[in-house]
Amino acid sequence: MNEELTVDPAAMARHERFGKLPERIPPEHMIEEKQAEPNAGVTAEYNPEGSWIFSSCLALDLGL
Repeated sequence: MNEELTVDPAAMARHERFGKLPERIPPEHMIEEKQAEPNAGVTAEYNPEGSWIFSSCLALDLGL
């Protein structure tokens, strides 16, 4: 039983382009450390209307 493998030219082009996975990036290369400012929390003002994390709850608004 001698089988010949026939490969489509498009399949060969895909294998040339995507045949291997990229190298893994170690976790220590994915982390960036920055020095925190000592007074960042003291001088920062809280503005709920200008904040993207401001949200309301309809049940609380209705007093339920």
